Amino acid sequence: MATYSLSLSPASSSSVRPRINTKLNNRPTTLVSLQGNLLSWSSAVSYVKLRANSSVVADKSVARQVSQKRNVIRCATLEEIEAEKTLIEKNAKERMEKAIDSMLSSFNSIRTGRSNPAMLDKIEVEYYGSPVNLKTIAQISTPDSSSLLVQPYDKSSLKAIEKAIVNSDLGMTPSNDGEVIRLSLPQLTSERRKELSKVVAKQAEEGRVAIRNIRRDAIKAYDKLEKEKKLSEDNIKDLSADLQKVTDEYMKKIDTIFKQKEKELLTV
Repeated sequence: MATYSLSLSPASSSSVRPRINTKLNNRPTTLVSLQGNLLSWSSAVSYVKLRANSSVVADKSVARQVSQKRNVIRCATLEEIEAEKTLIEKNAKERMEKAIDSMLSSFNSIRTGRSNPAMLDKIEVEYYGSPVNLKTIAQISTPDSSSLLVQPYDKSSLKAIEKAIVNSDLGMTPSNDGEVIRLSLPQLTSERRKELSKVVAKQAEEGRVAIRNIRRDAIKAYDKLEKEKKLSEDNIKDLSADLQKVTDEYMKKIDTIFKQKEKELLTV
């Protein structure tokens, strides 16, 4: 590198150009000072570096902001949308099926003019200190259209079974012969049939409410995905329309089952 030294005569003024002697050595010098003039190579280099570093930082900041923005506005792929739809619809259908089963169980516990083993589905018996379902400790059959036969696997449970039937709301008097229990179904009066029909209608409406609540929960799941920017508003509209079709199917099932049960009740 070059080293610069200045030699000025006493009579020199600002208009006199100085003589510059040059020597080479290994020490870099970055500053030259003249009277009335300042030349700074290091300042220039530092400025360039500062500008360059500022540009890099700015570029990185912009790139990061763009990257973040891209992550926010990213739309789900068709495969992701289908996967989310399948999962939410599957859960909704499973819950709707359970709602239908619960309603059927309630319907079966209401006796009609014909005997049906399902009429005893809700009977619980105190068996060795624990409540158990009657179906688990006895065989139930229908010898004819107006009677039921209960044959326990353990004869020592006969009295407990008889007590449970008497305390139920079936309105039937059991006959215990020491081996089995027989139940005769009395004929339903017209007034009683109408009362039971109202009970069935109420249970059917409870089933419809359950189905609507399940649909509401599924819609909330879709809305959550929209807030998380995983699905678009159009995606949600399409998925909600498909979910409504599933809901309508289960509503029709409830109506069909209800009409069938109502017909059984009102038929003499």
